[in-house]
Amino acid sequence: MKSTAATIGAGQGSVEDDEEVSPLPRGVKNYMTPRGYERLKDELTQLLNIERPELVKVVSWAAGNGDRSENGDYLYGKKRLREIDRRIRYLTRRLDNSEVVDPAARGGTEQIFFGATVDYVDDTGEAHTVTIVGLDEVDPARGHVSWISPIAAALIKRGAGDTVSLRTPSGVRQIEIVDVRYEAFN
Repeated sequence: MKSTAATIGAGQGSVEDDEEVSPLPRGVKNYMTPRGYERLKDELTQLLNIERPELVKVVSWAAGNGDRSENGDYLYGKKRLREIDRRIRYLTRRLDNSEVVDPAARGGTEQIFFGATVDYVDDTGEAHTVTIVGLDEVDPARGHVSWISPIAAALIKRGAGDTVSLRTPSGVRQIEIVDVRYEAFN
């Protein structure tokens, strides 16, 4: 997926620039936790209700100051407005295509699905914990991995006690699933 910064600097307003490339196949829902959904919705609300209206005021004021070709406030404001509008379109698409799944509501299943927190041991004996989350919630430092990541693909539909193969850049690794749980996100 292209980053917002890469998209913003990529060109001068072509359709290609406006469209973020999604790693999801067409027609597949964008699974996310309730917390992830709220975070995106809050960002969209902030952009629509606060940042964009304030910026429109600044651009209008700057436009009234005469020559726009050398007016830094106007030029920067228009550029920033395009960036905000692009982000609004992106967030709207992500939220419209979302499917909110609450991991805490899953119950006592032993099988691994979206929202599961999984403890596993790799073939070197090192213990790891990952939580399977939506694309917009990935945070490797906290062990949050996308449901379409290689580790999640290897774990999904497995259970505690299973040993699975995981393809990595350094080769195929064997991992043993120790525990599976579904928790509410803080």
